[in-house]
Amino acid sequence: MASEATTGRPAVLVARAVFSETIERLRAHFDVETNDADDEWSPDELIRRLQGKAGVLLTGTQRVDDALLRACPTLRIAANMTVGYNNFDVVAMDAHGVVGTNTPDVLTETTADFGFALLLAAARRVTESERYLRAGRWTRWSYDLFAGAEVHGTTLGILGMGRIGQAIARCGAHGFGMRVLYHNRHRLDAAIENDCRATWVDKDTLLRESDHLVLVLPYTPQNHHIIGAAELARMKPTAVLVNLARGGIVDDAALAQALRERRIAAAGLDVFEGEPHVHPGLLEVPNVVLTPHIASATVRTRRAMADLAADNLIAYLTKGRALTPVNHPAQRRG
Repeated sequence: MASEATTGRPAVLVARAVFSETIERLRAHFDVETNDADDEWSPDELIRRLQGKAGVLLTGTQRVDDALLRACPTLRIAANMTVGYNNFDVVAMDAHGVVGTNTPDVLTETTADFGFALLLAAARRVTESERYLRAGRWTRWSYDLFAGAEVHGTTLGILGMGRIGQAIARCGAHGFGMRVLYHNRHRLDAAIENDCRATWVDKDTLLRESDHLVLVLPYTPQNHHIIGAAELARMKPTAVLVNLARGGIVDDAALAQALRERRIAAAGLDVFEGEPHVHPGLLEVPNVVLTPHIASATVRTRRAMADLAADNLIAYLTKGRALTPVNHPAQRRG
């Protein structure tokens, strides 16, 4: 495989299939190895492919940890095509002098849109009623046929109030006339709260008062199963839970049981613990909307994500400065 030492140009790896236009932009600057078959490489195969590479474009599922970094001494930057970066061992990357980047901002509004799509679909029982219709079971109108929950004018709770959380809050407050509550580690500035028409509350109040609770916080060890059986028990039996953040934030087994026992009304999930595996209990209950991690999946947004990841590789490997770094190692490779 070509490397910087043999060609005079940095070599980069694109670890999953992406837009051909993104590949061509990278090829203007680098020797590029691609994964056109979109195979999911094992950690050992990824390490093998990274030999001699200065940079790698990832889709957020490939782990960058101490073992990989020790085995890939030429690697200088890992660019995620996602806003999340829990696939990065940031401490190890700092120690090895490797920069990691993500794609904030470009997917904020699109992801917020999808959060409301899940909320509306779960609250109004859209997928449940569609399955009923497709099965040929709809024979007449009745007053309570798939009667769901109101959305407009109800209380929207948001756990995690970063860019996406704020966009969801604005949509709820300004578009649906909702009362918006949020909980965050740090309270937002008054100007942002005013723009979002959002009120900070403690976590227990958020759980207790929300008609619809949307999770948009990053995955960290501290946030693992931050919504579990105890938290679900504090929610209203009429409440809807939406998770479009990361798998592992919700205890999926506890959620499946709560849905089965109707201890909450419904859920909308775009992310899962151990995905693409989905807890079998979630597949067995009717009152949950399930989607395969597609919150940012519009063509325009996915192109913007790929382009920003490519821009980070180009900027860092040609000018020494990444555009959206998630870490700032004191000692850098190369």
